[in-house]
Amino acid sequence: MSKKKSKASRNLIDRDLKVVWHPCTQMKDHEKIPLIPIKEGKGVWLKDYDGNQYIDAISSWWVNIFGHSNPYINKQIIKQLGNLEHVLLAGFTHEPAVNLAERLIKLSPQKIKKCFFTDNGSSAVDAAMKMSYHYWKNKGFKKKSKFISLSNSYHGETLGSLSVSNIDLYKKTYEELMIDTIIVESPDCYLKDENHTDKEHTEIMFDKMLKVIEKKHKEVCAVIVEPLVQCAGYMRMYHPIYLKLLREACNKYHIHLIADEIAVGFGRTGTMFAYEQSKITPDIICLSKGITGGYMTLSTILTTNDIYNAFYDEYTKLNAFLHSHSYTANPIACSAANATLDIFEKEKTILKNKELSNYITKSLKNIVNHNHVGDVRQHGMIVAIEMVKDKLNKKPYSWKERRGIKAYEYGLKNNVLIRPLGNVIYFMPPYVIKKKEIDKVITTIEGAIDIATK
Repeated sequence: MSKKKSKASRNLIDRDLKVVWHPCTQMKDHEKIPLIPIKEGKGVWLKDYDGNQYIDAISSWWVNIFGHSNPYINKQIIKQLGNLEHVLLAGFTHEPAVNLAERLIKLSPQKIKKCFFTDNGSSAVDAAMKMSYHYWKNKGFKKKSKFISLSNSYHGETLGSLSVSNIDLYKKTYEELMIDTIIVESPDCYLKDENHTDKEHTEIMFDKMLKVIEKKHKEVCAVIVEPLVQCAGYMRMYHPIYLKLLREACNKYHIHLIADEIAVGFGRTGTMFAYEQSKITPDIICLSKGITGGYMTLSTILTTNDIYNAFYDEYTKLNAFLHSHSYTANPIACSAANATLDIFEKEKTILKNKELSNYITKSLKNIVNHNHVGDVRQHGMIVAIEMVKDKLNKKPYSWKERRGIKAYEYGLKNNVLIRPLGNVIYFMPPYVIKKKEIDKVITTIEGAIDIATK
């Protein structure tokens, strides 16, 4: 990094701070931690106005999967721009949306037959919640109005999605605005008994969910979970057996299973979708983030004909699902998504990712033995490293010490963008990353941990 910022960079920072309120940010921090104005991106690299380059090791909040300014996605978007930029999806349709819906359904289990388009991850979760509740209402089960979710879960920032989330940092301030949600302890394996395998621990933790379902099922619409990885919940992970057991319980007690695949879908965990590793079929699947390769905001809900048919009726019955967004299935966003699926098919991405994830695993050996690393966990192309004060008992650092900020600043000085979640440094790169770039990131993370834990 250049020590002195250029006039163009300083000017843009000054203009920004006068008018822009940034997301997930205490703006006062920028009195000490300068913004980084980005001029361009190519592949895994971001370039600022001063000529510094940074490996985007977090895929710009987990959305960019095939690199910045991907030539193929660019080409498909430009092609679409010449035909149609947008049209409402109520009473109209267009080829990019139909193509995308067909392809997503083809990638899904046999029972998944319908695709409902929404705008972004949070709105997808909100719509899924409404869909489940409304389904049971249409079926005559008016008492089914509650949702079950896991502790440490995160499903978005809108009021509905935040209601089924369980991270105080995001939720506590707004609790009085939330709908009442039943929270069950997460099967997260981080603090499991040393004598138990991940699978054994996960099975033990499922008993807590089963007891709640047995007791509350008559008033519950759905259980919503993030399959395998609670991403914003400090990248905590659990064994796939949980989803299998949950599917069985939901079947038995007539509860919908909503899979929030927004962060873990599209190859992140080693399979196209994380729920595949449990060999189950959710009733409702929420997709977003990587769906457009990181280009455009878009989300979808995939569901069954059983749910779809519960809304199919004469208009005067008022049973229709009247949820909508102005930019539903925007043709440009759908074109980006179709281009993204093209790349998955043509380049055998899932297969290539297995090789990359294995390489990352081998590269983490030194970090595992660090005196202040309590855990290194991985599901496919998601790696999380938990910094701790005491390795033996996994005693955490106080969140007030903000160790993650020190790691973040070290990363920038060494040309790598990492954005820790509290004391957890994670590595979630675009799939086009090369092995030498992985080496650079891992070396930088090692240095960041040394600095952050001093």
